[in-house]
Amino acid sequence: MSGASLLADVKGRIAEAARAAGRAPGDITLVAVSKTNGADKVQELIDAGQRVFGENRVQEAQEKFPALKARHPDLELHLIGPLQTNKARDAVALFDVIQSVDRDKLAASLAKEMEKAGRQLACFIQVNTGEEPQKAGVLPADLDAFVATCRDTYKLKVVGLMCIPPVDEEPALHFALLAKMAARNGLPQVSMGMSADYETAVRLGATHVRVGSALFGARPPLHA
Repeated sequence: MSGASLLADVKGRIAEAARAAGRAPGDITLVAVSKTNGADKVQELIDAGQRVFGENRVQEAQEKFPALKARHPDLELHLIGPLQTNKARDAVALFDVIQSVDRDKLAASLAKEMEKAGRQLACFIQVNTGEEPQKAGVLPADLDAFVATCRDTYKLKVVGLMCIPPVDEEPALHFALLAKMAARNGLPQVSMGMSADYETAVRLGATHVRVGSALFGARPPLHA
């Protein structure tokens, strides 16, 4: 299937899931996860009307998106992978939204770089809903305090929460938990759901779904 056909299929499924939940399809933002796919593949989706993309790594995004954004100024680029503090400046320069704010040191670095650059990026806080030791994200018990720190101490524009559920657990439980925590903190946006479970996420309140392989096909192997 072409990129345009895959995009139409995913958008149709999002709309169906939204209507089933009594939601407006337009309230859900599809973030096309373009990691490991070249600029030509991204361009194919741009030509089909997609404008919001997600990348996991700053360096890979730097190779692809400056030229694409120059040609298409309305593109919106989300960082959805872990961010090292030494890449904060580059991330603030290139991305429009940071979805993976997960620790105090990073929040401080982002705040400093945004002030220097004169850019205020929307930020999501990544929550480790499964409390997995190997995974990034704020633990649920620490979330409320961290949201307050990001807002009050660092003056970050916190708009929502993001999670990646454990692969071996029912994602709906994690999606419901994330939506509940977002509501409790007065955060309007919830980024959850990927290619295998984005319809479930939409039914449980996702405002952003991060879809890669369902749009681009199976990922090519990472470069050595």
